[in-house]
Amino acid sequence: MLATRSDFITLATAAGLTLGLPLGTAAEADAAEATPAPVSPAIWVQIAGESVTVVVNKAEMGQGVSTSLPMMVAEELDVPLAMVKTQFAPADPRYIDPAWGDIITGGSTSVPDMYPLLRRAGATMRAMLVAAAAQQWNVPAATLTTKAGVVLGPDGKTATYGSLAQAAAALPVPADVPLKPASEFTLIGTRAPRIDLPSKLDGTARFGLDVTLPGMLYASMERSPAIGGTPAHVDGSAARKIAGVKAVVTTSRGVAVVATSYWAALKGRKALHVTWNPGKTAHVSSASIQAQHDAALARPGFVQGTPVGDVAAAMTGAHKTLSATYHAPYLAHATMEPMNATASYTGAALEIWAPNQVPIQAQKAAAAIVGLPVAAVTVHSTFLGGGFGRRLEHDYVSDAVEVTKQLRRPVKLIWTREDDVQHDLYRSGSTNKLAGAIDAHGNIIALSHHVAATSVTARWAPQFIVKHQDSYAMEGASSTPYTFANFHTEWSPVETGIPVGYWRAPGANANTFATESFIDELAHAGGTDPVAARRRLLASNPRALAVLEAAVAAAHYGKPLPTGHAHGVAMVVWAGSIGAVIAEVSLPAKGVIKVHTLTVAADVGQPINRDGLEAQLQSGALFGLSSALYGKITFAGGAVQQGNFDTYRVLRMNEAPAIRTVVIPSTASPTGAGELATPPTPAAVNNALFALTGKRYRSMPLTDAIV
Repeated sequence: MLATRSDFITLATAAGLTLGLPLGTAAEADAAEATPAPVSPAIWVQIAGESVTVVVNKAEMGQGVSTSLPMMVAEELDVPLAMVKTQFAPADPRYIDPAWGDIITGGSTSVPDMYPLLRRAGATMRAMLVAAAAQQWNVPAATLTTKAGVVLGPDGKTATYGSLAQAAAALPVPADVPLKPASEFTLIGTRAPRIDLPSKLDGTARFGLDVTLPGMLYASMERSPAIGGTPAHVDGSAARKIAGVKAVVTTSRGVAVVATSYWAALKGRKALHVTWNPGKTAHVSSASIQAQHDAALARPGFVQGTPVGDVAAAMTGAHKTLSATYHAPYLAHATMEPMNATASYTGAALEIWAPNQVPIQAQKAAAAIVGLPVAAVTVHSTFLGGGFGRRLEHDYVSDAVEVTKQLRRPVKLIWTREDDVQHDLYRSGSTNKLAGAIDAHGNIIALSHHVAATSVTARWAPQFIVKHQDSYAMEGASSTPYTFANFHTEWSPVETGIPVGYWRAPGANANTFATESFIDELAHAGGTDPVAARRRLLASNPRALAVLEAAVAAAHYGKPLPTGHAHGVAMVVWAGSIGAVIAEVSLPAKGVIKVHTLTVAADVGQPINRDGLEAQLQSGALFGLSSALYGKITFAGGAVQQGNFDTYRVLRMNEAPAIRTVVIPSTASPTGAGELATPPTPAAVNNALFALTGKRYRSMPLTDAIV
């Protein structure tokens, strides 16, 4: 049910002022923002004493939203960040992000979605505090100013926000309070220390794995090796003999051993004897999946977007044509904190503590399992030790709920690393078939791109697919920064039975590898430098061209490099932002790819926390580099063949390159940054490899390809 304005009136308590914003009034953006975003249903900002608490409705998984979002409030409220505290929003519809219609952290949307809304919250509260002071002092509000949480009046009068909170709460909530122009920002766009950092340094920050409850038991769950298999016969007699084991519980997805310690639960799990019904994926292998992709590409796919020009005619009349097929493997998320959840069911109520990106969806799923109304289920969101899209799912929460439902005791269920890798919802493997044309002057005059991959959106949010248009599946293929005279993309959905999920920059991560590698192929085939070829394609996109030029300048592209080193370049459009990556690469030994530097340039609109933004660009580039060099999930008999980090390699600290970041100055509305550098990094490395070796590598991981 949608809330009305009256549902979000100010609430006065002895402790201070709580302000909620009403639904239905457009937020007033600053002069640089052409289209204001809709107002959030309820973003609560609280003043108690001399501190301000901002309720953050986004998951903090290392990306810094528990600092960047409060900065927006603090800027307009006119308080230093040192006064600000945060708390995570409950699973409550009042805290939904209206762009999603849910509480969701994903798609690099946290900052763009909340920017006008949280600024308005701060500005509205400041206006009410000033009005309260004006009333007390019997002076016009326009004569008052604020600084650092204090209202300043005539004749040296001052009043702290805390002292005015109760009086402000009694005033009507003003509508359409003006926001600061960017020229007056004192906090937004600066380098701010992370609010959550002290608690993470002293160990008081609570992640899912940190949750403990009185009388809590621990659970570890055995699952079918073949994805989707179910228990056929369970013999838990040996497991029950392990000291500390309290129960063996069969659930819809496996068999859980429950004990007084996690170690005892693991020992008991190893003693289980389970036979499995293999399920529908028992025949699936990496080879069978590739055969499905090949068959799909042999047929016409669904045309995406509006084709430009006539690719077929351009190919016929071209000076030179080229075609290539690129492959990207399935990938696991491999978050540092494995999946876990703690649940406590009494029969009348259910309480859950979980690191998650979708608290309301987890709440609804849990309510259905125990047969309670949603209002009887409380979800406490903790810090996340990495998300990357994995915790947009709630399977691990449902596991814990199923166990506590049977035992009616608090249970913390923890996945092992092997569980995490072998029972993920994976980045879909894809096969990309491209063709292009070049004129006699080396200009790229046509591009077609056919993608075969499984759609996450078809399962997760099918309402977003209209007339077979899947923008997430086609990011990085249908959406590029370039202008082509002739352009055509199509998509062939492939259903393999392997569960897929959103993985950092979904669609764009694999598609950009193909697009940007192939543009390099076309550039070289036309005798044109890859940067020069991109400049031509960006002639009508000055914003993107500025990003490319910034990367070129920072990387010293075209200048002499050490012997055996080469540069590669790639670009991307993601979540309204534009990014470019230039990689400096060498091959110091057989089968070894050494990435010395990554230069990342980005236009993300108005930066919020410069420090956090640069960290996000670095993080995204490293995530993309890890997948480029090592990432792969393979299948045999419906089972994943990788397990821990010995077989599912990720980038190690000693392999991390130096990273330069360049942020294009802007006062435009902010756009997404968290995933921006992930998609172009593999292509940049791949293009550098061609510059080094003269060989084209069209599959990831690149370390396998060069061997």
